[in-house]
Order: sequence, then C-alpha cells, then structure tokens
Amino acid sequence: QVQLVESGGGLVQAGGSLRLSCAESRRTLSNYPTGWFRQVPGKERAFVAAISRSLGRKYYSDSVQGRFTISRDNAKNTVYLQMNSLKPEDTAVYHCAARVSRITVTHSYYTSVQDYDAWGQGTQVTVSS
Repeated sequence: QVQLVESGGGLVQAGGSLRLSCAESRRTLSNYPTGWFRQVPGKERAFVAAISRSLGRKYYSDSVQGRFTISRDNAKNTVYLQMNSLKPEDTAVYHCAARVSRITVTHSYYTSVQDYDAWGQGTQVTVSS
C-alpha cells in the first residue's frame, strides 16, 4: 500500500517561494502518475499540477502555470512542487496523490480527484498579503 507524506508547507509573504515534498517509503513513486491538489475550507479539492510516471510529462492548472513546477527525484523517491511568486489566493491545504491501482496509459498525466486512489494527509500553505 502506498503511503504518501507531504512536507514543506508554512507561512510565507506574497511573492515568496516554498517547495513542497511528497515522499513514499514503501513503493517506488516513479511507477505511478502523481499529482498535487489543494483545498480551502468549504470548497472542493482542486487540481494544481500532475506528472506522468514516465517521460516526466507535466501539466498545470491555469492559475499556477508559469509559477509552480512539479518534478521527481527518483533517487529520493519524492515528488516536489516548487511554488514561486506566491499569492494570497494560493493559501490552501496541499495534498499529493498517486494513481496506484488503476490502469494507466503510458506517459499520461491525470487531473481529476477521481483519477487518483492514494492520498497524503496534506500540508498547509498560507500566503500573507
């Protein structure tokens, strides 16, 4: 069973940067398409970024395109979300997710909550104005 653990959240001023990490200790995370989502109270979990299991194809939501970067470090079995030029509207709990048990199309990334079946507990990101 995949167990995802996020870290790296915190409080930062607008315009600042944070790097979130998503680590897995039991299975090889690079075998699974992985994504980042965020959620604020009262709203549904929203897609942020995704990376395929091979070739490292990436996709971003319009709201973070050009500011956030998703990447893998296979040696550390970790997926990162580098967040630059942060805005107050980026404030949310950020969750990483992996598509573990479902059929995966080679080189594909996935952008819906329903596409993933393993989730981390989340890490809080707060951006002050």
